[in-house]
Amino acid sequence: MGTRKLAIMGLLVSIAVAGSVFVSFPAGIARAYPIQHAVNVAAAVFLGPVPAIMIAFMTAVIRILTGTGSLLAFPGGMIGAAFAGILFKKTGRVWTAALGEMIGTGLIASLFAVPYAAILMGTSVGAFFFLPPFVVSSVSGAIIGGVLAARLLHHPIGRRLQHL
Repeated sequence: MGTRKLAIMGLLVSIAVAGSVFVSFPAGIARAYPIQHAVNVAAAVFLGPVPAIMIAFMTAVIRILTGTGSLLAFPGGMIGAAFAGILFKKTGRVWTAALGEMIGTGLIASLFAVPYAAILMGTSVGAFFFLPPFVVSSVSGAIIGGVLAARLLHHPIGRRLQHL
């Protein structure tokens, strides 16, 4: 992994962390942090699935250490980033990366969060307790990230990012 790619990854982590402080809104029982999901889509499109997962992991670590996130940031961010990256890699279409983020975080991570939260957080909630806030957060962020990535792909900087 080159120095430029690592620098871009660090920049995306900082955008996701700072964005979670400034951009959030209530989504049922939780808060939605759409910037994390937008960064996941952009990272999946420009850097690929593995760097996107690494960015989501580092963002979750920093958010937990600074008190701006919960343990649910791990499955929510990483599963969505993985699906976004895999779908984009298979199709080469930005909208599939956004769809992957929505499915990965909104559906799969919200269901994975139930046993994860029971084991690590001591909660006992139903299977669809996390679904509404995860869906609202991932859909809003995936749309932002998809629009941003699609626009950047038509710009020389975006094309250069894809070839790091």
